[in-house]
Order: sequence, then structure tokens, then C-alpha cells
Amino acid sequence: MADLKDIFSKNQYDLASAAKKSRNWFQQQARLLGTQQPTPQKVMRGGELTSRPMPGKLYMFLYDPKHKETLPYYDMFPLVFPFSKDSTGFTGLNMHYLPYQMRVMLLQRLMDFASNKSMDETTRLKYSWSLIDGVSRYKLAQPCVKKYLANHVKTQLKLIPANDWATAMLLPVEQFVGSNKQKVWQDSLRG
Repeated sequence: MADLKDIFSKNQYDLASAAKKSRNWFQQQARLLGTQQPTPQKVMRGGELTSRPMPGKLYMFLYDPKHKETLPYYDMFPLVFPFSKDSTGFTGLNMHYLPYQMRVMLLQRLMDFASNKSMDETTRLKYSWSLIDGVSRYKLAQPCVKKYLANHVKTQLKLIPANDWATAMLLPVEQFVGSNKQKVWQDSLRG
């Protein structure tokens, strides 16, 4: 039994060390991105634009909700992994509804559904809401599920390449109307 305790003790230390390194990396990246003062306008420049989202890819766009007067708050500049489309629009996970570090954590978990590990133009997440709904590993996704009506999308959708997904999670460009991001994130984590 002593051998098992030693293994667990050693791994606890290693996990703590890895978590500390990860936290430091996260803080460094967040500071770096903050100094560049990204805005939705800067983010939308360049790159690939489309009007037809593909499930499992990541997009940013300007949005004006149909029922905004009745919403407690909404994000005007969503960061979304669509998982379904219909004739009126699409439904997906808007990662902005989570604090930065939780976005990265959810992204890491969603990578279970990556079509490949190459992180290139062929990479996408192959999942559905029914596959992750109610699964504790994906609990963070619950407050991120949002429906977007195509006729309320105000710009083309900027495709975020797979190799930039982690960076996109850290960009401070969420544009909440009706509340500040701390309140939105608090509500999301309260669940």
C-alpha cells in the first residue's frame, strides 16, 4: 500500500507543478493580448470571411438579437462554435459567456471531438448538443449555448483557423450589452 501512496504523492506534486506552469502561461498570454488592445474591428480585418457557418468551426461576427429588449444581456460580438444549422440560423457555443481561463478549459475538453490533431484548415469539432448535454465533463458548455438568427448577423462571419483557437479564447473582445462581463461570467458559473 505504501507504493500506491508514493505514486499518488508524486503525481500530486507533478500536477500542481503543471497547473502552476499553465496558470503562468495563461496570465502571460492574457497580459500580452491586453497590451495589444484588440477590438472587434481589428479582429474582423483580414482572414477568411463567410456567410455560411460550418458546424465545428470557430467564428466571430457582429450580432443584433431580435428580442434584445427582453434579454437581461447579450454579446454583440460572439465567439461561436456552431453545432447545428437550420433554415433560420444556427446554434452554437458562444465561448464569451465564460471567463478566459474557463474558455481554455472547455476548449481543451471539446478537443475530444476534434476531427484530427493537425490544427489546420481540415480540423473541426465533430459534436452535437445531445452528445455533451448533461455530461459533467462538458458542464461549462451549458451557459454558452445560444441561437443566432441569420437575418440578425450584421457582418460576415470571420473564420478563426484551428491553430488560433487558443488565442481566440483569450482575446478580450466580448461586447456584452445590458451587463458587464464579470456579472455575465458570475451568472454562467453559478449555473
